[in-house]
Amino acid sequence: MSDMEQWPEVDKAAAERRRELVLQGSGVDKRISSCGGLPSSLYGLQLLNYLEVSQCPSLTEIHGQIQHLTNLQSLVLCRNKLASVPDVLGALKSLKVLDLSGNSLKDLPQGITQLKELNTLNVSCNCLESLPDGLSQCTKLSTINVSKNHITAFPPDLFSERLDLLSALVASDNSILELRGDIHKLSALKVLDVSNNKLSEIPSDLSDCPKLKEINFKGNKLSDKRLEKMVNGCQTKSILEYLRGKGRGRQCEEGGDADKKKKQQQRKKKGKAAEEPDEVEELDKMVVRVLHVSEAPTALTVKVSAEVKDVRPYLVCCLVRGMNLKAGNALKRFLIAQTKLHEDLCGRRTIATIATHDAQLVKCPIVYEVKPPTQLKIVSLGRREMTAGELIRQLHLEADELRKQKKRQNVTGLHKYLQLLEGKSFYPCLVDAEGDVISFPPITNSEKTKIKKTTKELLIEVTSSTSLQTCKDVMDALIIKMAELNKFTAEHQEEAGSDGEGDGAPEPAAGTETSSQLVVQQVRTVDQDGNLKVVYPSKTDLSKEIRNLTVIWQ
Repeated sequence: MSDMEQWPEVDKAAAERRRELVLQGSGVDKRISSCGGLPSSLYGLQLLNYLEVSQCPSLTEIHGQIQHLTNLQSLVLCRNKLASVPDVLGALKSLKVLDLSGNSLKDLPQGITQLKELNTLNVSCNCLESLPDGLSQCTKLSTINVSKNHITAFPPDLFSERLDLLSALVASDNSILELRGDIHKLSALKVLDVSNNKLSEIPSDLSDCPKLKEINFKGNKLSDKRLEKMVNGCQTKSILEYLRGKGRGRQCEEGGDADKKKKQQQRKKKGKAAEEPDEVEELDKMVVRVLHVSEAPTALTVKVSAEVKDVRPYLVCCLVRGMNLKAGNALKRFLIAQTKLHEDLCGRRTIATIATHDAQLVKCPIVYEVKPPTQLKIVSLGRREMTAGELIRQLHLEADELRKQKKRQNVTGLHKYLQLLEGKSFYPCLVDAEGDVISFPPITNSEKTKIKKTTKELLIEVTSSTSLQTCKDVMDALIIKMAELNKFTAEHQEEAGSDGEGDGAPEPAAGTETSSQLVVQQVRTVDQDGNLKVVYPSKTDLSKEIRNLTVIWQ
């Protein structure tokens, strides 16, 4: 049997000139086992910018022909049994994300150091004993995850001033013996996790990392027992202050009072120069944690019918937890921000439309399909149940009345989006397991899943008739805005219910650092046969460099 007969996904990607291809699961694994690897036709898909082959234990090697996929920006080969990867990976000059986690790799090829555009390297959960020298040549690296390996030392050039974008270094559960003092050269480092290693000392120079906000040294037997207690129970700021104090004490012993005074003045001057922006950064710090769909206890999948292709074909969804809508005007600010995105980035909904739901009120599974206007029934926000046709007519009447009252041609509200459905025989909608329409894009959501101050988890959808990338861009912008709003809410200590929408007596808003963190859970959309169409967020999403935003993939 030919590659094309055995690999319809590859055939379809070639025929439709696709930019993304995902191969995963038991069915793919069986074909890999019977064919002795991936089909050679895969390496001819030179338009691909995203390739994922995952959860295939029979995949033990990647052919050198992968070097032909020169447009790849993301290569995800996680949860397989790869024993090696070819050195020619270095030929993928456009690669930004490389995920080799969950394999059986004992070493990495030197070619990886030639990936000048690489910003994310994940080689966690392997059998690595070392990392290749030369990673400092990958000057755009922002995240390195080497956790759960057998690494004993960081390569000499890793702590280099050239890596001035490296913000997260995760190296937990290894056998690392030493953390060198030159780590302070990583000027952008925000997150450092070296928990469960074999460290006995933490260099005082670590306190000179100007942006370091989150450290984890738990599970190391430190010679300084007071410090060992601190790393198990104190906040990052306290630990860094202690290390800074140790550094000053050592300077006093070695250099005498005059030298000490001079160095303290230099540090004070340097610290003062960085103090104000650092304080602002601490206030503005935003953390978004992305939960992989395979790690989620209740993964959500949205099935898309073939008929939407001719109406509004593109959809991405995700679940968001940790958004504080209860405090003060938080809900109002969120709704205003969503409206502004609709006006600007979404081109007044002509380009894309956002819909938000209280996830606890959504009955799964969900289907994205089309219905005739007379059969699509919805209880839209603030209204009684009616068909889509009745709703559109009602909105037209309201628009005419509003024009007469205001004596103007333009109208506001939902009325200005009515022309987007003119001439359509079918309307798009999301339907839940009970058969209720919960969304009618680009017009309205359902009252059934309306978000409130008490909403703890949101299901967010973005639809478009323009492109899938448009949906992703809008979703990225919304999540970043949510992180900003959440941080603002946490800092301002508003009282719940102060805008009159809360239930019960007002109570203080949570103001802890962790309360502002968002958790974004991936949601898959599949076709009617269960084949994956898209998962959001993927490793290429939320990748835009935003000041003070840290995205952590779990």
